[in-house]
This record gives sequence, structure tokens and C-alpha cells, in this order.
Amino acid sequence: MEFLWLGLQQLSDPWVFLTMCSGAILGVIVGAIPGAGAAVTISILLPTTFSMEPLIGMTLLLGIYCGSAYGSAIPAVMINTPGSPVAVLTALEAKPFVDRGEARRALSLAYSASFVGGMMAVLALMLLTLPLAKVARNFGSADFAMLAFAALVLVIVGHGGRRVEATAAMAFGLFLATVGIETAYSTQRYSFGFSFLAGGIPLVPMVIGLFAMSEALIQLTAREVQKPAIQLGGRFFQGFTEVFRYKVTLFGSSIFGILCGIMPGVGEFLAQQVNYVWARKLSKDGANFGKGAPEGIIVSEATNNSVPPAALIPLLALGIPGEELTAMMLAVFLVHNVIPGPDLFVQRPEFVAGLYWTLLAMNFVIIGFLLVATNAIARAAQINKRFLGVAILTLSLIGTYASGYNFADVGIAMVFALLGYVLRAHRWPLTPILLGLVMGPILEGRMRQALGTANGDLTIFVTRPISAIILAALVLLVVFTFRGWLKQRKPREDWQINDT
Repeated sequence: MEFLWLGLQQLSDPWVFLTMCSGAILGVIVGAIPGAGAAVTISILLPTTFSMEPLIGMTLLLGIYCGSAYGSAIPAVMINTPGSPVAVLTALEAKPFVDRGEARRALSLAYSASFVGGMMAVLALMLLTLPLAKVARNFGSADFAMLAFAALVLVIVGHGGRRVEATAAMAFGLFLATVGIETAYSTQRYSFGFSFLAGGIPLVPMVIGLFAMSEALIQLTAREVQKPAIQLGGRFFQGFTEVFRYKVTLFGSSIFGILCGIMPGVGEFLAQQVNYVWARKLSKDGANFGKGAPEGIIVSEATNNSVPPAALIPLLALGIPGEELTAMMLAVFLVHNVIPGPDLFVQRPEFVAGLYWTLLAMNFVIIGFLLVATNAIARAAQINKRFLGVAILTLSLIGTYASGYNFADVGIAMVFALLGYVLRAHRWPLTPILLGLVMGPILEGRMRQALGTANGDLTIFVTRPISAIILAALVLLVVFTFRGWLKQRKPREDWQINDT
């Protein structure tokens, strides 16, 4: 109880509460603007959080992260344009509702499913993180090294049909992590005599360039297609009670999203797509999925809103980020010398408890804001893409310079902006690059410690029980993934042979 009371004291701080409300509202708005989204906004605001208290900075970013998941449903329903990739299925299911004049019903279904998914994920965060951290206290350096390696492998496996590209991107990110002064012997690696690379590739300019500025270039070069806003029809509160008619789908999707959030590399999009397929197979009304089924909206929104809070579980308990947004948040931890992991609950219990309560209260703030401001937010979805691109680019340049008051950082951000633009154009994933850069030092440092204690004996990774179990699980995962890939590829090759 004392632990939870510490969190309530943190939430009662006016600055924490104001930041939570501001971040949540901003998250809803940017989530409703196609092309903006959480990754772009968080990368732009990342430098500003470095001057804030750790809890205030994290609350702002988490508000944007969670709020955008709610807001992306608005353009999906109102103009049949997803605010983010995770709202694609919502747009698919909502169109028949809109055609029937039931846009309000579709929105209320989306909001209520999002609320239940988000609340269940926060409760899971409160219940599971501390026990996992206690277990992690028994981990040695070899176990943490294998855990970091497992996170990288899961990121690659989670990219489905883009695993080759994800592997190449991950390798590039790991290479970037080696740039700068090597800590063990203080030797320069791949800095080529440039003093601004002595400290390594700076995370903030890289994030801003790769995610925000590249998105700005996409918006500036995209064709403008204006879609008329849909007039809201139907009863707005109908979906708030209707959602509980599908309890198995609602709570099952939330639990599935939580499990996927805990696993590094899965993310909202993959979790949602997999869950949608299984829900359609298991539902009595599965034939109506894609034709305006309430369960389809519930699956989509409950899943993608339960992933963000759950993704904090491995970050807080183990210090392992699972996707790009938690990797960005890790930067806030490190700047303030707050090291996520098992010791965080002993050294900074008020910080962890404060995060719990702000996340819990955040869902109520978001749902309250949506109830009164949906019509106004819907207008933001029709903002001109070129204007949006110019705004993102301008804010990105300002934020990059402000992060270190160094023009070299601006140059680095511009290089990564061009790289991100080219990779986006060829549909290459960007997340593995960021995770490679963030996880590289963790993996290298833990491996050095493990090999140092074992006098260079590599068998330490198979003789320690925890490390051996993780390695065995990884081998099984890779084997089954490869077998699945071969089964998918074989009919295609047979067809090509017969066709010729």
C-alpha cells in the first residue's frame, strides 16, 4: 500500500497532472492526423523532455503514446483513412457502419474497446512488472546478454515477410552502435577523425531524422487527396454498452495484446493482424468480419491499445525496449541517470508508482476528451499534407539543434532523414535500426562482463540455466519460423515450375 500511496502523491503534483492531461490530449490530436502519429511527435519532443523531471518527461511521452492509439480511430471512421497503420482494420470495419449512417456507433465501439484494452494493460503492468523485476535480480551478465540477443531476434522474426530487410537494418543499427570511443580500451572505432563522432552516433538527432524528418519528406512529396468528412450519425453512446455483449472478444483481445506487448519486436500492428485472423476463425459471426462486424472494431482497438502499457513491462523490469517508442523513452531514463531494470524498484519506487497512476488516470482523461471533442478533432484529420510536412520539418530542425546546440547534430539528422526517406520508399523497416543502436551497447557490455568472468569461455551462455533456456527457446523459434517460411515458399516454387 505504501508503494501505491507514493504514486498517488506523485500524481497529486500539479505539474505531473497538467503534463499528463496535455500529453494525452496532444496524443489524441496527432493520432487523428494521418502522417503525424506518436513516433513523429515523440521524436520531435524528445529533446524538450531532457530538461524536465524524469516523471514529468515520461508522462508527456506516454500521454502521446497512449493518446495516439485512441485518436487514430477518428480518421479511420470519419474519412476512411487510418491515422496510423494500426487503424487499418478499424477503417475496414467502420466503413459499412458509416454507409448505414452509424458512424457514432462505430466510434463509440472503438473508444470503449480502446478504454478496456488500455485499462487492462495498465493493471497488468502494475501486477506483473515487480514480480518480473524480482526474478530478474537472479540474472547474471550472461543471462542479460542472452535476453538482449533474444530481443533482437524477436524484432527480426516479428517483421514477417520483411525479415531479410529487418536483419539488414538491425545489422546496420548494431554497426552504428560501435561508432565512437570503445569503453574497454578507450580506442576510436569508425569515427574517421571526426570529433563529433567520438561519443558515438547521437540518439536524438538519429531518431528525429529517421522518424520525424523522413516522414516530413514523405508528406511533402505525397499527392494531396482530400476526402470529405463524414457526418456523424447514429447514437453515440450505443457502442459503450454494446461492447460488453462480446466479452470473450473484448477481454481475449486485450489479454492477447498484453502478451504481445511484453514480447519485444511484436508491436501493435502485428499483434492486431494476428489477433484479427484468430478472432474471425473463432467467432460465431466470423463471416461478417470485414463487412461491418462490431467484433472486428473491438478486436482492432482493444488489441492495439493494450500493447503500449504492456510494452513498458520489459522496459521497466529488465531495461529492454521492445519497439521504437520504448527505445525513445529509454533515452529519457538515461539522460536523467535513471537506469531501468530490477534495481529501479528499489532506488526509485516513487517514480515507478507515479508512472502506474498517471497511466491509469490517463485513460480517463483521454476518454473524457474524446466524448466532448470528437467533431473538432476530426477536422485535424483533413490538414494539408504539405503544410504538415513543413511543420514537422521545421520543428524537427529546431528540436535537433536544441538537443545539443550543435550544428553537427543537424547534419546527422539530415543524413538519417534521407536514409529514412529512401528506406520508407522501398518499404524497409526503420525500427530495427533504432533498436540496434540502443541495444548494441547493452549487448556488448553484458557480453564483455560475461566473458570476463568466464575468462573468455563461450560455454558460459549454455552452462547458466537461464541463459540456456533463453537460447533453447530462440533456437526452437528460429527453426519453426524457418519451417513455416519453407512451407509458404514451396507451393509458389511448384507453381513457377509448372507455369514454365
